[in-house]
Parts: sequence; C-alpha cells; structure tokens
Amino acid sequence: MIETNDSPRFKQFAFALGILSLFALVVTTWVLLNVRHEQAIVTKLISHLEGNDLQVANELSSELGLQKSLSLLLGLNLIAAAIAFSFVVRGYFSSERNLEDVKVLSADILASMDAGVITTDMTGRVISINPRGRELVGLSTDNEVQSNTVQSSTSQNIKQLGPEHALLATICQEMSKYHHPIRDRDYRMQRDGHGVALRAGCTMLKNRYKEEIGMVIHVRDVTEKAWMEERLRRMERYMGLGSLAAGLQHEIKNPLSALSLHIQLLCERLQKETGDQEVNEILEVLNTEIKRISGVLDGFRNYASIHEIGRAPVDVSVMIEKLVRLLRPDAEQKKIKLIVEPLKSVIGLIQADAAQLEQVLLNLALNSIAAMPQGGTLHFKVSDREGKLRVDISDTGNGIPREIQSRIFDPYFTTRSDGTGMGLALCDKIVRQHDGSIDFETSPRGTTFTVMLPS
Repeated sequence: MIETNDSPRFKQFAFALGILSLFALVVTTWVLLNVRHEQAIVTKLISHLEGNDLQVANELSSELGLQKSLSLLLGLNLIAAAIAFSFVVRGYFSSERNLEDVKVLSADILASMDAGVITTDMTGRVISINPRGRELVGLSTDNEVQSNTVQSSTSQNIKQLGPEHALLATICQEMSKYHHPIRDRDYRMQRDGHGVALRAGCTMLKNRYKEEIGMVIHVRDVTEKAWMEERLRRMERYMGLGSLAAGLQHEIKNPLSALSLHIQLLCERLQKETGDQEVNEILEVLNTEIKRISGVLDGFRNYASIHEIGRAPVDVSVMIEKLVRLLRPDAEQKKIKLIVEPLKSVIGLIQADAAQLEQVLLNLALNSIAAMPQGGTLHFKVSDREGKLRVDISDTGNGIPREIQSRIFDPYFTTRSDGTGMGLALCDKIVRQHDGSIDFETSPRGTTFTVMLPS
C-alpha cells in the first residue's frame, strides 16, 4: 500500500468534530429562537400588570439574562463550527493532494520499470502503456515529455501492434476465455537487424469490487538471458563426452589404424601381382573412407576433450595479418576481396592459446568464403569493447536461414556436402575455454561472426 501524510484517524476526528459542531450550532440556534419567542410572550404579559407588580416583573425579566447567555453560546458554537469546518476543508484538500501524489507516484513507478506494462479493456483495446512498453512493442512517442510518462487512450487494439507481436493478442484471447494467469510466453523478433527475445505474460485487471474490467500484459526483454541459456545448452552438449571420446579413440581408432595399414599392404601386393585398375580404385576408396572416419574421430575427440588450454601472450592483429596472407591466393581465385580495418587505438596482447585461436579465426574465415561462391567481400575488424577484445569477421553472402540459426553450433550439423559439421562447434568450445563468447548477426546481405575475448 502507498502511505499518505495524514492518518485516517485525523480525518475521522475532523469529520466528527465538524458534524458535532454543526449539530450544536443548530440546537443552540433553535433554543435561542424559542427563548426569544417566550420572552416576547412574557413581555406582553408584563405589559398588562400595574403598579408594584409591573416593577417587580421587569426586575425579574432583566435579572434572567437568558438571551444574552444563549447569544454568547451561539457565538462560541459559531467559532467552534468555523474551526471544525477549517479542519474538514484541510482534510479534503489534503486528501486531494495525496490522491494526486499517489497517481504521480504510480505513474513514476510504471515509467521507471524495466518491464513493459500494457493495460487493455476486455475487447483488447489498449488503455495505457508505460514508456518501456512503448519501446518494446515499437510505438513512437509524440514528444520528449510523453516519452517519460504513462500513455493512455491510445485507441489502438492489441492486435494492431504488428505481426511480430501476434503472441500478445493470442494470450489476451486466452485470458479472456479461460481467466487464468499466463506466464513466460517467449517470442523473437528482429529490431535494427538484431534478434531480440521477449517474454510476455498476462493477468486480469480487476477493480476494487473484484470485477474484471480488462487485462494487464507485461513484456520483458530476455535477450541476454536467452543468450546465456543458449550458451549453457551448448556447454551441455559436450560435458561428459571426454570419457566417451577416449573410449571411441581406443575402440575404433586402433582397429582403423590396423585396417588402414593392411589395406596399404594389400594395395602394394595387388599392384605387383595383378595390376587390375578397378581393384586399385576400390582399395583407394576404402583407404580414403578410413582416413575420413579417422578425421571424424579426431574432431570429436578435440570437441569433447576438457583439458586446460595453454596460455601465452598473443597479438591478434598480427595473427589476422598472417591469416589474410594465407587466404589471399584462394580468395583472389574466388573473386573475394579481403579487407582488414585499421586499428583506431593500440590494443595490447591477450593471454590465449595461439594455435587454437588461430584455428577459430581460420574456420570462421573459411566458412565466410564458402558462403560467397559468386565472390564478395570478407571484412576483418579488431577493436576494444568495454575491456574486451572484439574480433568481427563479416561476409557479403546470402546470410544464414532462420530455420537453422539455432543449430549452427551443434556438432555434426552442416549444410555443406564437403563439411564435417564440427568447425563451428569446435570454435564455440575453444572460445568458451578462453572465457570468451562467440555470436553472430545475419541478414540476406551477409553474416558477421563476433568473437569476444578477455583482454
């Protein structure tokens, strides 16, 4: 409850005092009028007396002085009534002021909330919305003053907020139908080219008589939380796989090595004895597939291993220059322009495993090149962002389809016929081992992978 300055007891006392004073004033006025009437009658009676009786009656009438006493009492009652009335007026204006303060405080609380709060009537028409709510659902404010206040009477239905906020209209329909609170309904949208995760809920809006008069929708931006949950899911994918990788390495890799050796011996012997080209081709296919299986096992072992990485001072700018020299011949052949954005400030060395970090940057660059089969631009940028080293690798390809964006860091997931699906999964694991993060932004105009590392 919001407290006010004047207590309810003071207001009750002022009201009771006013009623009591008004009652005393009325009674006193009534008695005074009756006394005046009776004195008028006595005066008429005295006028008919003669002699000594008339003199005695006049003396008695003057000695009573009841009218003067009642007039004095009436004056006191008038003063008391005026004082009581002043208390009542003060209480009234105090109540109005407190009511206004409560309204302003309520508006300030809603305006200061990090969550969006939208109230609607039973038909879904928006009654009020706080500034954070307007920001989250994309409603513009008319001026600077309105942007800091709770807006009302928008005359807009919740269904008119746009297709990206269709979930809000859906939960309103469910609420009006079932009358049960709705919590934690997540949906995603694009804002300024960035993915945003929102979490919505809805409850009934009731008045003081417990009558349902509308609905209250609350919306929160949970992009950061969703990103953390996604990182936790990625970590769960390989935690506990270390022992499994060691077992596979022992149970499969050793027989594969023996099989590869015997196939090589068989190839040499058949080439000397028969020279059959078809047999040689079959043996070559077997040898190639055994090497491919061996490569898959090595990739799985590297992904599942949880050993500590070695750390040493690394200059990422020099590493990228070396990477560009390595990629330039292949990039020129595929009509891809390589751009390294000049550093705006001096960036110091970071503690990292140079070999593994170089593998991350190489995998990201090769993926970007593969995404531009018709040519394009591959852009490298190194910057210092909030005490962390940031590396952006951008391409001008067609972007990553929405339906597979949540799976690109999964092991063995690939859309390329010549890929193993372990490249990005291994990059994600290596970056997290460096206490960093890797994320991406994509659109039909290209994709940017961002690696953040502690500096």
